[in-house]
Amino acid sequence: MGKLDGRVVIITGAARGQGEQEARLFAAEGAKVVVADVLDDQGEAVAKEIGNALYVHLDVSKEEEWGAAVAAAKAAFGKVDGLVNNAGILRFNELVSTPLDEFMQIVNVNQVGAFLGIKNVAPEIAEAGGGSIVNTASYTGVTGMAYVGAYAATKHAIVGLTKVAALELAARNIRVNAVCPGAIDTAMSNPAQLDPNANTEESAAALDGLYRKLVPLGRVGRPEEVARLALFLTAQEDSAYITGQPFVIDGGWLAGVSVL
Repeated sequence: MGKLDGRVVIITGAARGQGEQEARLFAAEGAKVVVADVLDDQGEAVAKEIGNALYVHLDVSKEEEWGAAVAAAKAAFGKVDGLVNNAGILRFNELVSTPLDEFMQIVNVNQVGAFLGIKNVAPEIAEAGGGSIVNTASYTGVTGMAYVGAYAATKHAIVGLTKVAALELAARNIRVNAVCPGAIDTAMSNPAQLDPNANTEESAAALDGLYRKLVPLGRVGRPEEVARLALFLTAQEDSAYITGQPFVIDGGWLAGVSVL
């Protein structure tokens, strides 16, 4: 028996990184997974590999594509009773040097994308009898970090959106929570993963070295660790009395500065 037997979950940004690991873990726990992304070849490959899954092309910033994705999920699996709003982008820039187009691109994917996911999927979850929504915020959604102002702004917004959605959707038997990852070894934080000529083990070691003094647990996080937190928040038997909460998963980074 899997923790998600009988569940149908849409996961955005599921072609790689945290979303891919969530898709793989959820499928292993019995869910029918809708792998949603704009990376068609990679997304289709993930859906094929995990089995009992459907790939849909989804630009999360476009409402019409959300409608098509939900319709495809229902046609394939009959219902939708879970959503992981994982898709997101990160750009590094100081605030006064950030072009408006860049700021709005981040807002449209990270913040508007999560809003549209809730707006379009929550009614389907309610129709199915209830379920859960997990939004991907960030360590930077509960504190600040220089040079990621646009990203941090959207992640703070997702924490607020999570709380409001939890209040409004509780009566419809929908729980809404957020995961707030710190430094995680994905292509977003470690672009070397996208370079076929790069030594990924070396780049991961360098990333670990960067965070060894910042993070009490002394290493960068792994995407499968975030996936297990998302599973906990999606599985009804594990988190039935939890809603409206941001869960930080950062190796202790937010706790403060270590002197050791």
